[in-house]
Amino acid sequence: SLITLLIVVAALPACAPLIQYRTNYELCVSDRLRPSAECETHALQQLPAQDVDSNFLLGFIEFDDQGQMWDRRQMWAVLDRLSTESAGRDLLMVVFVHGWKHSAKPYDPNIETFRSVLAELSRAEKQISDVTGDPQRLVAGVYLGWRGASVTMPLVENASFWDRKNTAQKVGKVGVTEVLDRIEQIRRTKDSMEESASRTRLVVVGHSFGGALVHSALATALESGFVHSTGPDGTVSDVAGFGNLVVLINPAFEALLFAPLSDMSTERSTYFEPQLPVLAVLTSEADYATRYAFPAGRIFSTFFEKERSITRYNAVAKTDEIVDEEDANRSAVGHFKPYRTHRLYPTDSGSRERAYTLENTDSFTRLQRFSQSWVNDKPGSRIPFDSLILERTTNSAGRNPYLVTYVDKELIRDHNDIADWRIINFLKQLILLSSQRPQDVQNILRMGKVPLQSK
Repeated sequence: SLITLLIVVAALPACAPLIQYRTNYELCVSDRLRPSAECETHALQQLPAQDVDSNFLLGFIEFDDQGQMWDRRQMWAVLDRLSTESAGRDLLMVVFVHGWKHSAKPYDPNIETFRSVLAELSRAEKQISDVTGDPQRLVAGVYLGWRGASVTMPLVENASFWDRKNTAQKVGKVGVTEVLDRIEQIRRTKDSMEESASRTRLVVVGHSFGGALVHSALATALESGFVHSTGPDGTVSDVAGFGNLVVLINPAFEALLFAPLSDMSTERSTYFEPQLPVLAVLTSEADYATRYAFPAGRIFSTFFEKERSITRYNAVAKTDEIVDEEDANRSAVGHFKPYRTHRLYPTDSGSRERAYTLENTDSFTRLQRFSQSWVNDKPGSRIPFDSLILERTTNSAGRNPYLVTYVDKELIRDHNDIADWRIINFLKQLILLSSQRPQDVQNILRMGKVPLQSK
């Protein structure tokens, strides 16, 4: 119609640009956490951590709307740097995939938050190294950029929700899979060279549609990791994942896509003591985009599909559970109650600034406490994180490596809010635990209580 045509024409000037932002592939070294303008076009940056004599790396790899890399030379520049660094030391590699309304554009808020997280991890690595005597790992971040917004006009941009969901899942199934596999190969190569004694680890984090993107890229690998144990064939052992940990924050994909992982883990009643977290899904109760808009849109996209009720066995509750396929097909994964394993909530209403002051003073002791709580985890357990509590449901097995967590609205206030220091510190501790070798965890527990350190 003429009205539709006029709306489209009027919206064209508000289209988000489809461009590559990081076109210089040389390493840019900065003495500031937020680098100067000349560094912002670099796909490789070396930046300082806070309050400690330590640096971290940050690389960028960008994709277009069809899931193709803007320039494979950009990918190779980042991978070659990681490979070079891994030859001489262990790495803690963290990949971040942004979500809706974000990109690799300089000064994007997601980039600023990611830099802060990498700095805190680097700082924590230094503190842990000082106590344990293990060589400090180099923290290396990789930011995967794609066009998270198709339009920039206020209000109108919210209509891009479904368009960007489809794009995210397309990007995840095309170029991102290769990149993640190649980064994982760096970890595997390091491990094989050191006869499985390497401390090099890989964590993948996706936010919003970045969570849907990561799930699209890794769902098969995660499912295979459960089916094929880390022990000999036929031996029930620890559950493997992709890399060492996958984190999805406010992920925007339907719960039914998560069914295989939830069903497999629910059928198992116990996990061994060395089992570490493999996958963590964090969804805010205040994420109204996935809580209300998502199921509303799924009504239309699933209108002609047929669903049924599924019966599955819960080994902890020792009873059958009924899963409504229609509800699971229309609900975002974190809002689908039958799949939840945890709640995360604050013990008080302390400010974000107070949380930063309290929770960044001694990473070793906090890692030690979390390790002890995780080893002793059981149905209904409450694990303290300073001002937070991670409470497992009563029908989820202790040390179940898949954490599907409903987060209090005080901690994540909306779909795009990921900057609360309490959440950042929770994720930091989760990453630090998941990136330890089983023998490292045991050594940390044997060291006894260590006094809190000063900054």
